[in-house]
Amino acid sequence: MYKFLLLFLLPCCCFGQTPACDILIRNGKIIDGAGNNWWYGDIAIKDGYIIKTGKSLSFEATRVIDAQKYVVAPGFIDVHTHIEDDEVKDPLASSFIYDGVTTVITGNCGLSKVNIGSYLAGLDSLKLSINVAALIGHNDVRKAVMGTANRIASPTELQQMEKLVEEAMTDGAVGMSTGLIYIPGTYANTPEVVGLARVVSKYNGVYASHIRDEGDKVTEAIDEALFIGKEANLPVQISHFKLSGQQNWGRSRETIALVEKARREGIEVTIDQYPYTASSTSISTLLPDYILADGRDSIMARLQRDDEKKKAIDYMLMRLKKRKLKHFSYAVVASHKADPGYNGKSIEQINLMKGRKHKAKQEAETVIDIMLNGGASAVFHGMGDEDVKRIMQYPFNMFASDASIRIFGEGVPHPRGYGTNARVLGKYVREEKVISLEEAIRRMTSLPAQKFQLEGRGLLKEGMRADVVVFDPNTVTDLATFEKPHAYSTGFSYVIVNGAITVDEGKHAGVRNGKAVYGPGKNINDIGK
Repeated sequence: MYKFLLLFLLPCCCFGQTPACDILIRNGKIIDGAGNNWWYGDIAIKDGYIIKTGKSLSFEATRVIDAQKYVVAPGFIDVHTHIEDDEVKDPLASSFIYDGVTTVITGNCGLSKVNIGSYLAGLDSLKLSINVAALIGHNDVRKAVMGTANRIASPTELQQMEKLVEEAMTDGAVGMSTGLIYIPGTYANTPEVVGLARVVSKYNGVYASHIRDEGDKVTEAIDEALFIGKEANLPVQISHFKLSGQQNWGRSRETIALVEKARREGIEVTIDQYPYTASSTSISTLLPDYILADGRDSIMARLQRDDEKKKAIDYMLMRLKKRKLKHFSYAVVASHKADPGYNGKSIEQINLMKGRKHKAKQEAETVIDIMLNGGASAVFHGMGDEDVKRIMQYPFNMFASDASIRIFGEGVPHPRGYGTNARVLGKYVREEKVISLEEAIRRMTSLPAQKFQLEGRGLLKEGMRADVVVFDPNTVTDLATFEKPHAYSTGFSYVIVNGAITVDEGKHAGVRNGKAVYGPGKNINDIGK
């Protein structure tokens, strides 16, 4: 009898015990991600979730992190990445982790895996250090149905594309992306994209667009993206919002005004930006679109014909003149497999290396030579710093690297793949005071989580996933430069992904606790099963 009574009363005695957690972050300057002012406090983490926030929390913790003099914020969400095929090369995703990124959205610019279900399942099997959500890419969907044909899709082809997009959405894509500057997306008309976007809308997805032009016709391209969103009734994300070409510097006043007007009219449009004055993409974008149709053999055949080669050269020279430049010094090769000696050198420099005349025409011929030898990725210097800052101040703008998982030492890539967030926090927040620290954190966390419906992420509050960064706002710095891009950001002392310490005292711990993140269509598809 007494033994039974003792056993009955024992749980009651436990009520006075100190609760337990896995990680207790103490004395941090908490920035919750919602745009609120910072406050000093603690965060308790258990089983991958935040279980308590507050002041002077009393917990028994397996690990205590003293965050005095540090900022504690939600893990950063990079909404515009291209990690496909690099996951296996570096599942630690060091270039992202060391920049405070805990979640990425890939499949941008119309480029993705077509089978999203298989892709996301593969990520869960592989185990990365970061969480990954995916868009379905229009370019690859079109290519799967039509190849790189330069024509309007037939009704049957459009139905086939719609089916692929629907499968992707029910498999967990967070939306659809377009790359209307790239082959074959550039051959698609607006009604084709609207039709596919309507499928995405059925599953509450987002339309993310590398718009058709970011230079002279940028306003028309923005209008097209807004029209697609309105017609298909879905949110719009305009990717890497910028003005390309010296002749367009200052037009950010005009382009931001278009976005503001659209929001006033009820279109749910937001933008993202990388904090640099140079872009990066394939060197093939220097050529006319029609040259790049119908596969590599057709491209090579056209470039070897004297008449087509002359047209391509004339086109490149015309565009150079519009930029008010005399040489192709603004285009710098990042990676050319046929001759790595070109990496890090401008087209102007490579042309001189080949012993050719110091003339723009010969430089255009050098571009064609590079294309005939397998092509190259390149960095293009052509944006104005004042536009970068003005766009940065727009409140519904997120920060994004537009990068792959960088393989340390490989090529001479754009530094944005290493330093995007650290550059915002160091250069534009701390040094130039373009935006506040709380606002920068909101743009990196809750705003992207809300836009792409990443449930349970983007805020420091009870019940949320424990994706957390702890950094020193006085020392956080991007070390990657255009000349020496392979350098990890510094200042992030701790990075926690799904409750696991992944960066510990500034060093990657080798932990791979990332997860595939599924879009709302996956949940809809599972209802009733």
